[in-house]
Amino acid sequence: MMRADSRRFRAAERVGAVVFVTVLTAIAAQFSVPLPFTPVPLTLQPMIVLVGGAALGARLGMTSQLLYLALGLAGLPVFAASPTLPQGVARLLGPTGGYLMSYPMAAFVAGWLAERGFDRRYATAVAAMAAGLAIVFACGVAWLGFVLQPAGGFTAALHFGFTPFVVADVLKLLVAAGVMPALWRLNGTRGP
Repeated sequence: MMRADSRRFRAAERVGAVVFVTVLTAIAAQFSVPLPFTPVPLTLQPMIVLVGGAALGARLGMTSQLLYLALGLAGLPVFAASPTLPQGVARLLGPTGGYLMSYPMAAFVAGWLAERGFDRRYATAVAAMAAGLAIVFACGVAWLGFVLQPAGGFTAALHFGFTPFVVADVLKLLVAAGVMPALWRLNGTRGP
C-alpha cells in the first residue's frame, strides 16, 4: 500500500511540475516586446523553455511544451499578445510558428543534457541551454524564411528573426544558465 501511494505521489508531483512549467511558459509569453521592424516579438519564453527542460528532464520538459502548444492550438490565449497574429492554429502557421514549434525539442535537448550532469556547473549549463537556444533559432528562422519566401526568404529571416534577438537571448541565457547550478548548491549537492 505504501509503495502504491508513493508511486501515485511521484506521478502527481511530475504532473504538477509539467503543468507548472507550462503555465510559466504561458506567463512568459505575456511579457513580450513587439519590435516595429519584425513580426517576431521579444519574449522571455525561450528561457523558461530551457530552464524548464533542464529542471524537468528531457521527457517531462518536452511534455510541458507539448501541453503549452496544445493549449495554444485549442485557442487559449497562451501565445504572446499580438495585434496582427491570431491565437490558435493560425499562430503556428504565421511568422512565429517555427519558434513555437521548436519549444518541445529545445526543452528535450536541454533536459537530456541536464540528465547527463550539464546542469551541475555554470559552464556546462550554458552549453546545454545554448544547444536548446540553437534549436529555437534554427527552427524559428527556417520557418520565418519559408513564410517570408516572396520577400527575401532566408536572408530576410536572418534579418528579422535572428539578428535583432541574438544578443538579448544570449544575455538571458547567461542568466538562466545559473539557475540549475544554484539550485544544486542550495540542495547541498555538488556538481561532478
